[in-house]
Amino acid sequence: MKIRIKFSKQGHMKFIGHLDTMRYFQKVMRRANVDICYSEGFSPHQKMSFAAPLGVGIVSNGEYFDIEVNSTDSSNEMIKRINEANVEGIEVLKYKLLDDNAKNCMAIIAGADYTALGLNKLLTKDDLVVYLSQPEIVVLKKTKKSEKEIDIKPWIYELKLTDEGLFMKVAQGSASNLKPDLVVSSLFNYLQKDIPSLITYQREEMYCMVDDKLVPL
Repeated sequence: MKIRIKFSKQGHMKFIGHLDTMRYFQKVMRRANVDICYSEGFSPHQKMSFAAPLGVGIVSNGEYFDIEVNSTDSSNEMIKRINEANVEGIEVLKYKLLDDNAKNCMAIIAGADYTALGLNKLLTKDDLVVYLSQPEIVVLKKTKKSEKEIDIKPWIYELKLTDEGLFMKVAQGSASNLKPDLVVSSLFNYLQKDIPSLITYQREEMYCMVDDKLVPL
């Protein structure tokens, strides 16, 4: 059986990197007595797949990973058991049984919501209107091997101010992946405003594409 788990990552756990988060949940699955499936071979490992890595220093209300299990109790019972094994800063929010033919979350992720906390105090709605009115939003995107100019406007699905900060819905996944700090740096550079030295980003939700619409994983 395939299971999708949604969890939050807050507080001091934001300093734990992606690989350590994976190792952490492998131990939690054992402590919570989850009947998880293992691969075959000389070095069996738990069948577990995360939707998308979360950068160090970023908190989140909407992280996802998939597991395969041999058996399971009710969703409420499994959430209770796993959370009893969790440390402060990690909380499982949902535990959902998937169809047998469902693709793993890593393969289908298409978008994500982020909030740049506190930036609502430094920006106005007019700032966002002017920024988004550009025919193109060209930035220099750097990778480990190269750098190139790209137009990120098609990857920005929504940009607005909320009570918490600057909210953005952006493309995420293997085909197109837009990091929130790239949007913020582009916005502040265009407005010729100083970028705050310390910005806390919070991932709010992740999406897949269903009938040309973004739907939460």
